[in-house]
Amino acid sequence: MGRGRVLVAMSGGVDSSVAAALLVEQGYDVIGATLRLFCYSSDVADRPCCSLDSIGDAQAVANKLGIPHYVLNLADRFGRDVIANFVSEYSLGRTPIPCVRCNSFTKFRDLLAHADALDCRYLATGHYAIASDGALLRGRDPGKGQTYFLWGIDRSVVQRMRTPVGELTKVETRAAARRLGLVTADKPESVEICFVPDGDYVGVLEQHLPENSPALTPGPVMTANGEVVGRHDGYARYTIGQRRGLPGGFAQPMYVLSISPGDRAVVIGTADELFGHRVELDEVNWLAEPLRAGDTCTIQVRYRTRAVTARIVEACGDRLTIDLAQPVRAITPGQSGVLYDGARLLGGGLIR
Repeated sequence: MGRGRVLVAMSGGVDSSVAAALLVEQGYDVIGATLRLFCYSSDVADRPCCSLDSIGDAQAVANKLGIPHYVLNLADRFGRDVIANFVSEYSLGRTPIPCVRCNSFTKFRDLLAHADALDCRYLATGHYAIASDGALLRGRDPGKGQTYFLWGIDRSVVQRMRTPVGELTKVETRAAARRLGLVTADKPESVEICFVPDGDYVGVLEQHLPENSPALTPGPVMTANGEVVGRHDGYARYTIGQRRGLPGGFAQPMYVLSISPGDRAVVIGTADELFGHRVELDEVNWLAEPLRAGDTCTIQVRYRTRAVTARIVEACGDRLTIDLAQPVRAITPGQSGVLYDGARLLGGGLIR
């Protein structure tokens, strides 16, 4: 008797391909599904996921494995929930993470609906995370941990998740793909935002914002004490911690400290001024029992930074105020503050 039916999100990359293959080997009744997330054009080059060629790669893997494969058109929802949010956040002087929005809404919410329609007990992905007994844990490969992007999914989904490559390193995943003869075995890593051609996110903003949008029109560059020291061509071109494109002539290197959309200002300062001891989160979502004031955990405020010890100062609805045991560089509105207890993902929220 099989282990149940599982819907696997197959992006066309090596990780989700191996996830599907391992589930077949483990005796699951596997169905593959690839999401068409936006209207593809010649402006968007092929990439390891989320392109027309990648849909073909996912179909080729499904054929190799002998499993059914569907292409789900979620372009309207992705445009509303991810691209529109991306544009809105930059217009407000914030720096969004579209992968978090995509996981929280398009991938897990909409895929789950299709899983139910196909009578699938489980939902699987190629994320480097470990779903275990209703908890979501960091994956075994420290260089590929992806729980940072998963804090926004519904807690009930975790019980149904299968994450086969979470127990593997990336090297082991590629080795498995070669062993299985999958066409995606040596496909390069996906490192860019899927709907941003050549990393030009400003070009996407220019397509969606009006020509006179404050986010893309000139304004002052000033120091934290209000001294105007230069001009910029649109605050959406900047993010916290950025050094490139700032005026010179200072005794120390200068970095973006904050963005003030109300007066179109980019505020700059020294490296020391970039560090903060407190994080405030909005839209908090819990994948474990919610923490209360006085509780401790660790928090990660950027994907490539390590988690630091933190204490909950205030918990009110879906908002948290958190003190950090040590200062953290470039705490950025719109990025994610993700909470952990050891390896376990507790939840997270958007930095405000």
